[in-house]
Amino acid sequence: MEIRVENMLKQFKILKSLKARIFIIVFLIGMIPSMIIRYAILENYEDRAVNLRMSDVQNQLKIIANHLITYNYLHDTSSEVINAELEQLSNLYDGRVIIINSNLKVIKDTYAIGEGKTIITEEVIKCLKEGKGVSNYDKENGYIEMTTPIIEAKADEQSEEGNKKKDTVRGVMLTGVSTDNIMTTIDILSRKAMIMEILMLFIIFVIAFMLSKVLIRPFDRVTKAISEVKEGFTDEPVSVSDYLETEHIVDAFNQLVNRMKVLDNSRQEFVSNVSHELKTPITSMKVLADALLSQENVPEELYREFLVDIAEEIDREDKIINDLLALVKMDKKVSALNISVVDINALTEIILKRLRPIARKRDIEVIFESKRPVVAEVDEVKLTLVITNLVENAIKYNHEQGWVKVILDADYQFFTLEIMDSGIGIPEDSLEQIYERFYRVDKSHSREIGGTGLGLSIARNAVLMHRGSIKAFSVEGEGTTFTVKLPLNYVTA
Repeated sequence: MEIRVENMLKQFKILKSLKARIFIIVFLIGMIPSMIIRYAILENYEDRAVNLRMSDVQNQLKIIANHLITYNYLHDTSSEVINAELEQLSNLYDGRVIIINSNLKVIKDTYAIGEGKTIITEEVIKCLKEGKGVSNYDKENGYIEMTTPIIEAKADEQSEEGNKKKDTVRGVMLTGVSTDNIMTTIDILSRKAMIMEILMLFIIFVIAFMLSKVLIRPFDRVTKAISEVKEGFTDEPVSVSDYLETEHIVDAFNQLVNRMKVLDNSRQEFVSNVSHELKTPITSMKVLADALLSQENVPEELYREFLVDIAEEIDREDKIINDLLALVKMDKKVSALNISVVDINALTEIILKRLRPIARKRDIEVIFESKRPVVAEVDEVKLTLVITNLVENAIKYNHEQGWVKVILDADYQFFTLEIMDSGIGIPEDSLEQIYERFYRVDKSHSREIGGTGLGLSIARNAVLMHRGSIKAFSVEGEGTTFTVKLPLNYVTA
């Protein structure tokens, strides 16, 4: 059903408009009840009018039935009084009255076409046997048919056994009453109701149109404000607080704009930083090479010293380029995970073994604490990048004679790596931005240490590709803790 509705909306583009949908809903809400009320009123009037007609005619037929017994009309139909009553009833209700005796013979027909004939119908026979009248309404042909028993009362007489004699049904009055005047009244009411309904529909149409226009106006303002930001006419936050929905939309848009501003600033800063980082080693190498070329008979020791400096600058350039390549390869759209079963304890030991020599240069102790053996389905290369970048940062941004602790733990579903240090910490206002590409908390200190501002972005992308999470907690001047949480079993999307 939902698919059919979606296909219909695709075919009729106007139905995709919120304004059109609001108009249709309001119009239907107003139109359907009015149609139901009109139908209910007319149906109720018809039922009530027919029932009232039946009741009136039945009462008069009972009176005439008593007169038939009183005037012995079933044996002698010459009574002018009875004939006048029958004609009057027939004319009054535009109907037909047939008097039938106990032998099912017609003794009187106000239409004078059935006298002397025999009538055998279920209603007549039932009325003769049970002494109960029946009324039927034939809506299609527009008449009411009624059977009325002609009863001779024997209430005051007793049988030889001393019991009261039962009333005797001497005949049946079969009456047909026209409902043309009721139908005429209903037609008149229906026409008037139709006029009223058309008037109401017009009013509902106008109300629906105005409501749809008024209710959609805040969304038009949202669209206009977003367009102004898109065209570059303004960079002020959008504010349309008419509805909660518009608030949510503009809040999401403002967050997106802020995010785009941050990214744009980061890109500009990246261009500046990378150009400087890439240019500095090249400039240094150029200066060193020119210095060697400008001198004759340069001692071998000076050549060696200059070449060592050039090699260091090349290594620095190589690290920057490798970090940039790693970040590109980490893009979810172009990179696929090479999942395998990995011993996380052994992998962490290997990584820390490689990094401990770097830590010893600054007398920093690197501690690994494993609470249980952990085996998980991960991409070993990318997880190595995560642990390496986090531990390297913990060593680089630490105090002399500090410490770095790596704690590995797991439950039935996830394993966690906590990388804690006693370093310089991260300001609270920078915690939300540290994963952004090229972002640095302390730019001068980072450049001095040799960072490129890409390590945490690489680590975070690798964690997200494993459908995990990474969180940072830090107190400036006291240290930082990164918590990486990854599933033990990799599940594809």
